[in-house]
Amino acid sequence: MVKRKILIVDDEKNIVDILKFNLNKEGFDTIEAYDGRQALEMVERENPDLILLDIMLPEYDGFTVCKRIRQTMNTPIIMLTAREEEVDKVLGLELGADDYITKPFSPRELMARVKANLRRMSEDVQKTQGEILKCGDLTIDINRYEIKRGDEIIELTLREFELVKFLAAQRGQIFSRESLLEKVWGYEYYGDVRTVDVTVRRLREKLERMPSKPEYILTKRGVGYYFNPTF
Repeated sequence: MVKRKILIVDDEKNIVDILKFNLNKEGFDTIEAYDGRQALEMVERENPDLILLDIMLPEYDGFTVCKRIRQTMNTPIIMLTAREEEVDKVLGLELGADDYITKPFSPRELMARVKANLRRMSEDVQKTQGEILKCGDLTIDINRYEIKRGDEIIELTLREFELVKFLAAQRGQIFSRESLLEKVWGYEYYGDVRTVDVTVRRLREKLERMPSKPEYILTKRGVGYYFNPTF
C-alpha cells in the first residue's frame, strides 16, 4: 500500500519533530517546510495528500499560503495556530482551510483530524457512479465535484462541495451543527461548531443571489441548517 504523504509547514523545528514522530509512527510519510515560500514550492513539487500549515511563518504567512494553494488544489489543509482568537480560525476557514487545531494539541486529537480528513478525501475520490442533483437553477454533479448555475461553474472548496452535496441530497431534513461536523467533516469535533457556520456563510456568498436572504441553504433557528425542500 502506498503511504500517504503529509507536508508539515512550521518554522519551529521542535514542533515539526513532534509532528513527524507521531505521523511516522502511524505509518505516514512526511515532508517539511519551514517558511511560506518553501511550502508553496513543496506543494507544487511533492503533491502531498494533506498539509499541516502553521499560521505564523516567515516569508509568506499561513493565510497567504492557504489562499494560494486553494487557487489550484483541493488538498486537505489543517491550519495550526498557537492563538486563541476567533478571527484567526474564521479567517483560515474562509480562505479555504478544511480544519484547524490549536497548539498545544494532543497526539490523539492530531491523528483524529488527519485521518478523518484523509478518509473523507478518499471516499470522494473512490466514487465511480455519476449522479446529478438538480436544485432550482443549480446543477450539482456528484462525480465531477462541480456545481453550475446555468453554464457558469461555481468554484467551491472540497469541504464546501461536500456540505452542499450532503444537504441537497436530503432536502428538507434539518441537521444540527454537531451532526454536520460528524457527517461531513467525518469525526467527533472537539466542541467548536463555528466551522459549520463559517462554511455555510461562504457557501451562501457563492451560491445565493442574495446571501442575506438565502433560498438554498436555510437556517432553523436554534436547531441547525437544511436545504430548501421546494427545489
